[in-house]
Amino acid sequence: MIAELTNITKAYRAAPDSPEQRVLSGLNLTIAAGETLSISGPSGCGKSTVLNLLGTLDEPDRGSVRLFGSDVPYGDEKALSALRSEKLGFIFQMHHLLPQCTALENVLIPTLGGATRPDAEESLERARRLLNRVGLGAHTDKKPAQLSGGERQRVAVVRALIRNPGLLLADEPTGALDAAGAGRLMELLLDLNSEEGTALVLVTHDAALAARMSRKYRLNEGILTESA
Repeated sequence: MIAELTNITKAYRAAPDSPEQRVLSGLNLTIAAGETLSISGPSGCGKSTVLNLLGTLDEPDRGSVRLFGSDVPYGDEKALSALRSEKLGFIFQMHHLLPQCTALENVLIPTLGGATRPDAEESLERARRLLNRVGLGAHTDKKPAQLSGGERQRVAVVRALIRNPGLLLADEPTGALDAAGAGRLMELLLDLNSEEGTALVLVTHDAALAARMSRKYRLNEGILTESA
């Protein structure tokens, strides 16, 4: 099993003296290798919190999080950093590309850190192959300002995949795109999921995009339910 969230409870306070706001209540979720699933729900319901837990960016108040067969090593920043860089991929609504770097350089950034570094030549070959796969083979030397919004998001997708992660976490990745661009990006993510075998978790408000995942969940008032 790639990921297991068991009896997760999570709450926040807007300020130290403000009432506690419970976001997740007894949440359970399992994700197998190569699966695709969506999480939908109203704004502020905790969808991004679920992604943050899967991405080790947040810790539950109660319950357990297991990734790739082991408990998440909370408190060990070195181990957490290695886990994120080597086994997890992140795609956000905004591409977060470095403006001074080319598309190819942006893609290669995740290969430069972490406890272990992949072979530089192999990483370069994979980066070029993936950029070509997403239709950007002729744009490797362009900087983000020279690319369209959809092209920048495709660079971000390739960057997330460069280290061949077992789990890809996508938080509203089509939110800044028009309908046509969103459809193309979704096709790309599903194709790459099939080709790379990476499990995909998609947080989205778009019911049409959510419906394309093999498993569909809705989060509301802290409760996660699976729909047909």
